[in-house]
Amino acid sequence: MPGDQPADLSQTAIDDLVAQALTAFADAATGAELKAARLAHTGDRSPLALANRAIGTIPGPERKDAGQRLGAARAQVGRALADREAAIGAAELAQRLASERIDVTLPVELGPEGAQHPITALMDLMNDVFLDMGWEVAEGPEAEGEWLNFDALNIGPDHPARGTTDTLFVAPIENHVVLRTHTSPVQIRSMLDRPLPIYVVCPGKVYRADEFDATHVPVFHQIEGLVVDQGISLAHLKGTLDHLARSMFGEDVETRMRPHYFPFTEPSAEVDLLCFVCHGASVGNPDAPCRTCRSQGWIEWGGCGVVNPRVLAAAGIDTDLYSGFAFGMGIERTLMFRNNAADMRDMVEGDVRFSRSLKGMAR
Repeated sequence: MPGDQPADLSQTAIDDLVAQALTAFADAATGAELKAARLAHTGDRSPLALANRAIGTIPGPERKDAGQRLGAARAQVGRALADREAAIGAAELAQRLASERIDVTLPVELGPEGAQHPITALMDLMNDVFLDMGWEVAEGPEAEGEWLNFDALNIGPDHPARGTTDTLFVAPIENHVVLRTHTSPVQIRSMLDRPLPIYVVCPGKVYRADEFDATHVPVFHQIEGLVVDQGISLAHLKGTLDHLARSMFGEDVETRMRPHYFPFTEPSAEVDLLCFVCHGASVGNPDAPCRTCRSQGWIEWGGCGVVNPRVLAAAGIDTDLYSGFAFGMGIERTLMFRNNAADMRDMVEGDVRFSRSLKGMAR
């Protein structure tokens, strides 16, 4: 306020300054606009602040009255400013909460979706088939004694499978510990530990000194079954495998048992499935070849047979009273048949997209 002009501190002039401030506060719609109005009407260079400085220039008798009028005006403006700040702050908070609102009742994807590995899902499904029949699931260590992995299964010391080109030994080799080449040692452990009769299925991871390619991996999964009871025959084995095949591939699947040789079963057989692509129509038909079965009409699934009496005897079972059957097949091979998985390497590379692509298909 210019020093050569006396300040107008009349009630009318002060009321006008208050009215201007209140109007500016009311017109402010945001915090930024209210801040500008506050500086304009309550700041150090505001009309009310300059009027307050001019009180000292008023003669004594009038100074007290002017100070009281100005103090009341500034208090009124301060209260109006505080009320408007609270109103705008509440409005802006409500607007921000509305824009950032999260409906916690709706499902949201908090992170990348995982998936159960198809091998695990299929292994559980195959276990369930046997659990429904009253069998038990048996497990054993992956690092296994050589006697349990070979000798107890009638696999002699000169058998080629016992060489380091086929079997992975745990160093030092003199300790006779191997990474199990099949889950058959679990069958031996079951016969040694469980009371008769025995109905067990043995799923698990196995190891071979194989190449890593589209159809072979050095670490894969098997599921084997063992029955030891009185009066068991090859007919019981055929019925069990037919039930498993129908559970895995549908009611219209056909199986056959082809004579073969295994040291731990006698008689032994390979289990084949009728090709689910050509259904045998490609056999002898060069005009309609089948890549799945190579135009042979059948696909090898696994091995089976009646338990060799030498294996039962190695476990201390009376072969005059008891007989049994055993079978085994690869989980990866079964998955490839069921879900057209072309490359076995996809199953071990840990890419979750592979598991997602088969999510639910193993059920």
